[in-house]
Amino acid sequence: MSGFLQDKAIVVTGGGSGIGRAIALGCAAEGARIVVADLGVSLSGEDPTSEVADAVVKEIEALGGEAVAVAEDVATMTGGQRIVGAAVEAWGRIDGAVCVAGILRERMLFKMSEDEWDAVIRVHLKGHFTVFRHAAEVMREQKSGSLVGITSGAFTGSVAQANYASAKGGIVSLVRSAAVGMYRYGVRANAIAPIARTRMSANVPMELAEMGDPEDIAPMAAYLLSDASKDVTGQVYTVVGGKIAVWNQPVEVRSMKTEGRWTPEQIAERFAEVGVEKMGLIDQLESIRQAATSGEKPNA
Repeated sequence: MSGFLQDKAIVVTGGGSGIGRAIALGCAAEGARIVVADLGVSLSGEDPTSEVADAVVKEIEALGGEAVAVAEDVATMTGGQRIVGAAVEAWGRIDGAVCVAGILRERMLFKMSEDEWDAVIRVHLKGHFTVFRHAAEVMREQKSGSLVGITSGAFTGSVAQANYASAKGGIVSLVRSAAVGMYRYGVRANAIAPIARTRMSANVPMELAEMGDPEDIAPMAAYLLSDASKDVTGQVYTVVGGKIAVWNQPVEVRSMKTEGRWTPEQIAERFAEVGVEKMGLIDQLESIRQAATSGEKPNA
């Protein structure tokens, strides 16, 4: 390895398994010192245990690296503070934070319970906020640092995971807000939308045309945490196998104007001037419906 992250102090939430584990090990192999933060819960967020974080620390140490395990709830302010504090206590600073921790509660919108909504938003979105917030406080004083959020292509919409898609969309907005808010302090923020075989990807209600492995995500995370990406901020990147793609920035596409205030009738008459933007997921609904009757996953 190149020592691309030599001696940088990096926090990885959800670092005990899947993509988080791959990022923790990959960054350690590049010379980073790692806080492996993982409460070790099941896919639905139950049965916590610290064993998974401890196991990854042992893997890193066996490779000659430095790491500490933290079993805290990322969705609490105290948990976020302790996770960040573990890096500062061990190495005097925090150079990067990657937030991977998440759970699923899959359900159609008309059947989703308040708990199923709250739990997913809490772990994914608030779990990013608590770590970003406390890391940003330290990074502001350091005048350096990199925040990396883990979103998903699901932020564009999901048939049966409105909670998950909403959380992932919130993460994109949080990353963009962190990018503009922390820019003056030399701190950057970006997001990765991985497509990889994990516990969560098994619940995707369609067969994805492209699929990679958790280890494919680690190099991009390492790049975004490194000094080589010091001018990269506010971006969202898809990573799948050997492919890396950047998402567009949201902008107005078309507009129409009138003198004074619009009436509904005027809007109806001229609506074609603004029209609609095609939503690809809508085009997939028919194949999803057909697959549901056959018991197979449709292709996306």
